[in-house]
Amino acid sequence: MTFAEEYLKQAAAEASRYKTVAERAIAQVADDDLHRAPGAESNSIAVIVQHIAGNLRSRWTDFLESDGEKPDRNRDGEFIDRGLDRAALMQLWNDGWEPFFAILGELREGDLLRTVTIRDEPHTVIRAIERAANHSSYHCGQIVFLAKALRGEAWRTLSIARGDSEGYNARMRQGR
Repeated sequence: MTFAEEYLKQAAAEASRYKTVAERAIAQVADDDLHRAPGAESNSIAVIVQHIAGNLRSRWTDFLESDGEKPDRNRDGEFIDRGLDRAALMQLWNDGWEPFFAILGELREGDLLRTVTIRDEPHTVIRAIERAANHSSYHCGQIVFLAKALRGEAWRTLSIARGDSEGYNARMRQGR
């Protein structure tokens, strides 16, 4: 495997991991709570989903050929809760991630240092991947934080539970 192949594989795996963590958090939240924002200047989970989906769709559709800020993107509109039900919200979410993962699967070593533009600013393909991954993981963390706050004591951890690091490590050593 080449360095480029490994990089693209790892970038896709890490993005998929953050996507899955956010989905596991969303699954714990009641439908009405998807639209609950902690304050007037804060975003709900639904709004964050709309934003990630809009951003990824814009950036990764026609990725190598056109600016990553598509003329049909309504970024400001992404921050207005459209009241989508859970199914529609998750469809939007998946539709946003799809072009990102598709492009990561199509890119080759010679593509990584090519120049693409995002808002008329030149980026290497590597920089565009890193920018998307960092931006998305930032917002996935917000989703987890909001879901955890909304669930309170009913929250089920998505990683190692507090106070269980040693138990977790022991289970890993035993292959469980």
